[in-house]
Amino acid sequence: MFILSLTYTAPLSEVDEHIEPHMAWVAKGYEAGLFLASGRKEPRTGGAILARGDRAALEALSATDPFVVAGVAQYDIVELVLSRTAPGLEQLKV
Repeated sequence: MFILSLTYTAPLSEVDEHIEPHMAWVAKGYEAGLFLASGRKEPRTGGAILARGDRAALEALSATDPFVVAGVAQYDIVELVLSRTAPGLEQLKV
């Protein structure tokens, strides 16, 4: 499992110009079965995605996020090896 931590590097007014293509990009990640959960940080300084797959593939995919392409955000990718989950979330330990 991976945590894709997105941090905005530009003012929100610039980030908001790219929100629709970014959300379409996120939808494709779900359709591909890579993204498990996502949302924005509070306060609104970026977002995070829980993902599965290969690190190199996720790094390549994150580089295609419209936010990154536009230069308004960057990703930090953290691999997490789950050893325990709450009941009902066992499928995350893949």
